[in-house]
Amino acid sequence: MKTEVIIEAQRTGYSTSQVDRTMTVGELIKMLQGYDEDSLVYLSHDNGYTYGGIDYNDFYENEIEEEEEDEDNE
Repeated sequence: MKTEVIIEAQRTGYSTSQVDRTMTVGELIKMLQGYDEDSLVYLSHDNGYTYGGIDYNDFYENEIEEEEEDEDNE
């Protein structure tokens, strides 16, 4: 049987500083290790009303100042 991995994406802010909790890269890797490496990954939006895929071009980095990061955690 083939498994699709579906991530229920939640919109919780208008910027990353407004997101209370998100996984680290390490946590995400650990979570995905339990799935077959050929499993397809989808993002679910609006309680499963719409879906999207993840592509290599969807990844980018946002550099933040250490000071700004510490303030967000308070």
